[in-house]
Amino acid sequence: MIEFLAFTGILLLALMGTPLFVVMSLFSLAAFYFAEIEVSAVAIEIYRITSAPTLLTIPLFALAGFLLAKSNAPKRLIRLFNAALGQLPGGVAIVSLVCCAFFTAFTGASGVTIIALGGLLFPILTNEGYSEKFSLGLITTSGSLGLLFPPSLPIILYGLVGKIDINQLFKAGIIPGILLIVILSAWSIKKGRVLQNDQNLKKKFSFSELLAAFKACFFEAIVPVLVLLGIYGGFTTVTEAAAFTTFYLLIIECFIYKDLSLIDDVPNIIIETMSLVGGILLILCAALGVTNYLVDAEIPMHILGFMKQFLHNRYTFLIFLNVFLLIVGSLMDIFSAIIVVVPLITPIAADFGIHPIHLAIIFLTNLEIGYITPPVGLNLFISSFRFKKSITELYYASFPFLLLLLVALMIVTYMPILSLALIN
Repeated sequence: MIEFLAFTGILLLALMGTPLFVVMSLFSLAAFYFAEIEVSAVAIEIYRITSAPTLLTIPLFALAGFLLAKSNAPKRLIRLFNAALGQLPGGVAIVSLVCCAFFTAFTGASGVTIIALGGLLFPILTNEGYSEKFSLGLITTSGSLGLLFPPSLPIILYGLVGKIDINQLFKAGIIPGILLIVILSAWSIKKGRVLQNDQNLKKKFSFSELLAAFKACFFEAIVPVLVLLGIYGGFTTVTEAAAFTTFYLLIIECFIYKDLSLIDDVPNIIIETMSLVGGILLILCAALGVTNYLVDAEIPMHILGFMKQFLHNRYTFLIFLNVFLLIVGSLMDIFSAIIVVVPLITPIAADFGIHPIHLAIIFLTNLEIGYITPPVGLNLFISSFRFKKSITELYYASFPFLLLLLVALMIVTYMPILSLALIN
């Protein structure tokens, strides 16, 4: 009776909007107490994760992303991508996709990409003749497009929670991430050809403009190359690469381009970044107690036993998994979803013969799509706020992109070679 009242009270607190980390902490403490296990088990698990050296990469890469977003780097990079791709049919739309993917890879799906780039890209797209609906849908979708590319924060967090080599995850996400961009680019090219035919728009490629644009953002454009070269060339660990990238961008933006003031701007950027990261780490620590209890109580095994009554092979399991993760992605932010859901599905997927790295890419792709999945996909609300449009307009604008990404998801899910090719 006491147990029922305790857990009912925790559920009511959750329904009343109590912060997620408080609810999870109360649940884990109560669960261990009633199971007559020392609650110090929660503290031990928290200590274990905080002693992991790769944990440092999350705040460091997050700060690097915010330094880029708060400077004039978006303008310079848009100019570079436009000079390189703008002459293609749908070139401006492809530029938007690539540029947003670049920034999301560094900032995570935190809404920063839509806020930082939306105001720049939206008038460019509409001035090129793209409809307001297409432009809104493209920017809303692109807000989470780069999550599969290194040094994506969700990839790092998944590696920590799922106990998978982060370097391997970085490699595994590259081909599926490119696939998503290619599919969306094909749609953009189709739209661009219609515009060219209707308006007789045709840009000429200018090598001098490309060279000038590259020179203008050289130090920023080479950042992904430096990160990948450092990690896979064996020169740095992931943590060292994160520290180097942050320090490098601090010097570049404050002293080379002089977009940011070391005294006036950087402290505010650090506060904003650490507020985001602090929330992630707080949820992570609280969730570890919950997952530790669930594992001890063999909850995943009980779920597996129940599911096997209805799911008889890996293909039906993957269909179920995709539907489940799309719902999770539309209701939770990606960081919370990784922390809460990954420990539950990992042993179940392993029993169905799903490679853990392939599972990671399926998971992250689903959660990426979840950001534009109605009714409460986070990107939809961020774009609604940023562009002062009703949420129903955003549902309508992003729906074609949602369908395209679902096609990409099916390819990623049922062709594991895409996720495993580079690590093999």
